[in-house]
Amino acid sequence: MKTRTLTALVATTTAATLLAACSGGTKAGSGGDSKTLTITSVDVGSVEDVVKAFEKANPGVKVRLTTSSVDQYQQQIRTQLSSGTAPDVMTVWPGNGNPGAMYVLAKAGYLRDLSDQSWAPKLPAAIKSVAEYEGKTYTALFGQSGIGMVFNEQALAKSGLTPPDTWTQLLAFCKAAKAKGTPAFALGNQDNWITQLVLYALVATTVYGPDRDFDQKMESGQTTFAKSQWTTALDKYLTMEKSGCFQKNPLGTNYDGSQQLAATGKTLGMVQGNWVISLLKQKNPEGTFTLKALPATDDPAQTIIPAAASAGYGINAKAKNKDLALKFVNFVMSPDGMDLFVKKQGGLPTLADTGYQADPSLAELSKFIQANRTVPFMDQHWPNAKVQQTMLSGLQEIFSGQSTPDKLLKEMDTDYQAGS
Repeated sequence: MKTRTLTALVATTTAATLLAACSGGTKAGSGGDSKTLTITSVDVGSVEDVVKAFEKANPGVKVRLTTSSVDQYQQQIRTQLSSGTAPDVMTVWPGNGNPGAMYVLAKAGYLRDLSDQSWAPKLPAAIKSVAEYEGKTYTALFGQSGIGMVFNEQALAKSGLTPPDTWTQLLAFCKAAKAKGTPAFALGNQDNWITQLVLYALVATTVYGPDRDFDQKMESGQTTFAKSQWTTALDKYLTMEKSGCFQKNPLGTNYDGSQQLAATGKTLGMVQGNWVISLLKQKNPEGTFTLKALPATDDPAQTIIPAAASAGYGINAKAKNKDLALKFVNFVMSPDGMDLFVKKQGGLPTLADTGYQADPSLAELSKFIQANRTVPFMDQHWPNAKVQQTMLSGLQEIFSGQSTPDKLLKEMDTDYQAGS
């Protein structure tokens, strides 16, 4: 996510908040009615209630909401912006790394500057760093997300197994779960943004654990993907697959299908962003789901979680209804709007003192954030969107036997070195 994001996210990631398709497209930019606002979002399952609350708080206002899958949205948004068919308000991912990211869209002049809004200077430094382009804020980042093992507590209890906190325990956990007939994790690699999440969770510890300055070294040319611990993380990802950590045929399972497996106890859980918890609860209202850090070494003290700002919202620089668009973004960043959004997503707010009480399922994520044992989703600091796209398609090719880890990392290096 990148959606880390994720991501996707995972995002991602993220992560964006990175979610499944829920409508017939994103063509929603026409019309200049001062009481009608057009929004396109990937926050399926959470943005709907936020929109309802916004309409209730603004009598007479009508929101035309279109939701879209992450892949569909990222393929279309630049074309819509350049052709004048984009909505007033749209999902924008923090930092860089994908076609819908803040840096990419702000650099092209597609986003309204939000620096003059009261919430902008209040963003924490780590969040602000991925909300700004050339010192100006262009995206309203309302929530923080993390990537880890999301367990179905009822299925876990039935298995008699205990969540692992070391790499050796993780592999043993996967083998034991498989032997009991219930794979450890559902993996929906048919949707290519899903492929990055396990890798990001492993990279956080293997790469950034020993070297928090890795991004700066990449920027200065002191290291590369192919000559770093990214190779170790990718090897561990494939070791998990060979050890039976995932259900059969991850490439034949999409995001929604993977949720169904985890929600119904056909797997013990999934490696995902915390945004998936609310979706799992929709599929299984009686279920309890908890996020735990994915271990990558045999020292639990070394484990780091990828955690960063989730996808937020930006305003089209050529919005048909700029005033209403600004009102909506400010509602999202208000205590009421932010709390409602993160509650629906199962996330954490970016601004302090909102009064939000985090779900117990996020206790470990909160602990890691407070202890500074997190790193941003990797793609948020990459110089262009091509690196992530190469990674996502390359991971699918590796899972289908059409590529190799060495080839993928070299291709990512080539794209990274091409710059912005």
